Amino acid sequence: MNDRIRAREVRLVDPDGNQLGIKLLPEALAIARQLDLDLVEVAPLATPPVCRIMDYGKFKFDEAQRAKESRRKASNVGIKEMKYRPKIGQGDFETKTRQVARFLGEGHKVKVTIMFRGREVFHPELGKRILDRIAQQVDGTARVETEARLDGRNMVMVLAPDKRARQSQQARAQASAGRTEEQLEPGAPQGEGGAGGGAAPGSDGERSAEG
Repeated sequence: MNDRIRAREVRLVDPDGNQLGIKLLPEALAIARQLDLDLVEVAPLATPPVCRIMDYGKFKFDEAQRAKESRRKASNVGIKEMKYRPKIGQGDFETKTRQVARFLGEGHKVKVTIMFRGREVFHPELGKRILDRIAQQVDGTARVETEARLDGRNMVMVLAPDKRARQSQQARAQASAGRTEEQLEPGAPQGEGGAGGGAAPGSDGERSAEG
């Protein structure tokens, strides 16, 4: 950076990313100083090296912030686990499956575990049936990343958020809402004759009824 650059000439890039051509190092340094910015070597192995004019302090700060945000997202999004029993009641099933859907909605993967006890392990079809029901409940917003498999006395399946399916679902919901708003707009036609549009007094229909 700046006076530490050892090249005799450099290919210069301005703060907006525009190519300024090949400049002698003293000229490139002078241009950077006129703008009260730094000359930073960004491609030292090029011939000649590429240098960019920038605010190096701001660049490092922004880079640190991006790294911090990336670490925060990585730590917040992980794998959650939800455990079921083969003979789970309907109420517990609905409660746990809502929680699974919430985890998926937050962007987490979910490991769903069926725990067998005693002789239940000889009836894996019971666990598979529950896992299929869960996958069906969250279909449209999630996908099965790892199919159901036995792991010791447990049966495990991994679900992952399906962003494309969720976006498609949101688009359909917005389109449906738009159609509903159009139908509810004031002044929209309300059928032949308008609202309350029965036969007017003295019409042929009324005379016929009286006759």
